[in-house]
Amino acid sequence: MNTYILGIESSCDETSAAVLNGTRLCSNIIASQKVHEKYGGVVPELASRAHQQNIIPVIDTAIKEANINKNELQAVAFTRGPGLLGSLLVGTSFAKAFSMAMDIPMVEVDHMDAHILAHFITDEQHKKVPEFPFLCLTVSGGHTQIVLVKDYFDMNIIGQTIDDAAGETFDKAAKIMGLPYPGGPVIDKLAQQGDPFAFQFAEPRIPDLNYSFSGLKTSILYFLRDELKKDEQFIEKHKANLCASIQHTIVDLLMKKLILASKQTGIRQVAIAGGVSANSGLHQAMQQAAAENKWEIYIPKLSYSTDNAAMIAVAGYFKYKQNLFADHNTTPYARQSIKK
Repeated sequence: MNTYILGIESSCDETSAAVLNGTRLCSNIIASQKVHEKYGGVVPELASRAHQQNIIPVIDTAIKEANINKNELQAVAFTRGPGLLGSLLVGTSFAKAFSMAMDIPMVEVDHMDAHILAHFITDEQHKKVPEFPFLCLTVSGGHTQIVLVKDYFDMNIIGQTIDDAAGETFDKAAKIMGLPYPGGPVIDKLAQQGDPFAFQFAEPRIPDLNYSFSGLKTSILYFLRDELKKDEQFIEKHKANLCASIQHTIVDLLMKKLILASKQTGIRQVAIAGGVSANSGLHQAMQQAAAENKWEIYIPKLSYSTDNAAMIAVAGYFKYKQNLFADHNTTPYARQSIKK
């Protein structure tokens, strides 16, 4: 029996809609917002306006590409949070209206849960899914977490950043060096041409499984400030080595805690998720750790790593099966509730 779920993602600066039949991908449409590039970061008011412009054509395209009629949809899933409140309101409001117009239930989805559940999307190239329990390192511009995943909606955060996120550190380092936004992919590309051991930066010593990246950001800032006093062309001359060293430091910090989490829990099913999971250095480190620690690793496709509606739809499908529906009084939330 077909179970078609429409997913809507509007938590930040990507307007996305997807249709899944169960866990099988039928379409996944993403409209990016170029308006933020000249500001070096996402401008919330501009993001919400762009969502209002994009959401109807994106959803219409997703349904058409799925080759179904909108009357075949069984439910509409939407990102309730965390994210930018104005952006979330656009997706939430549309989901409510669509639910009422089509007389179908709506399903609220936590954005960070969805990143993890993206591993359960199946398509022609992606059929291998994790077994419970597994560990998931979820890394994005706003979050850095190690999550113990016991079931689809039984997840506990066992480690997280106490200040800044890994993705934010990539973007801040890129901005300091004058690289374009978003900086993470640019650093990743340049890092592949550089020496990861060319420069060293301060690595914070945080107990247990938690992270801290604010000190690293400060270390990079002060290091570059001092070197630029000696040579105004320092960044330009050493750009690839700087990117490689910064990337190596961030990835090393992420992996040390993830390896520790695996040892403490005894779990060797290990996944990564979120926008930073697309980083090539993190991929290499995961593969090396898998060989050394006998892990079974799960690395999402690029299209499932960044913000997308397919992950919202698959999370919505699992909730739909359990009759976990939202009512029309549901409001979005900007911050995540801590799962501990």
